[in-house]
Amino acid sequence: MAGVYQIYPKKKKSFFGGFSVTTNLILINLICFILFSFLISLKIVSIDSIAIKPLNIFQGEYLWSFLTSMFMHGGFFHIFANMFSLFFIGSLVERILGAKRYLYFYLVAGLLAGLFFVLSSLVFTADINTYAVGASGALFGLIGLLMLLTPNLSVYIMFIPIPIKMKYAAPGILIVLWIISVTGDVPIGNTAHLGGLISGLLYGFYIKNKYRNKAKYINRHFS
Repeated sequence: MAGVYQIYPKKKKSFFGGFSVTTNLILINLICFILFSFLISLKIVSIDSIAIKPLNIFQGEYLWSFLTSMFMHGGFFHIFANMFSLFFIGSLVERILGAKRYLYFYLVAGLLAGLFFVLSSLVFTADINTYAVGASGALFGLIGLLMLLTPNLSVYIMFIPIPIKMKYAAPGILIVLWIISVTGDVPIGNTAHLGGLISGLLYGFYIKNKYRNKAKYINRHFS
């Protein structure tokens, strides 16, 4: 299927090493996690220069943290869960969008998730001094996109042994994480997740309206 959105491109595009974009993103996340953790532990750089913090942004400081925070994680389980999810979700979205558009969307979704987190701190004022890190904002962008393009795709969620349709799994994951963070007082970037999901839904809505035939084909192919 040639055109803007390819299901099975003849040759995967990559930006280095001959690997897929998803593989490269996972490698970059792992490298950055190790490097940033090492630099912070030695106090060569501060957490403020890596993680996104709304107060810093409002003061016009560490604006690059919108990007660096996407490639830093809060611990081993955090990065394992995100990279495990990225391997499966990202690989599918890369097949649908193609390498270049997938990479652009991943980065834009992550940046918009960070922006949503910062702006939402004006409402949830407790978040203004809270740091946020991780690839989950971008991941929820991918999830939101699949929610519209492949709503009936059956997926498995970590620790749940039964398949769930994407249209139920996407909001379900968001709600469960929100409940866990509230009841267990666990520091989870729920507003960043919501921002990422919204960006994915908006892009999915755009694709469904601009490329209707291809969107229908994608839905049939992955349902």
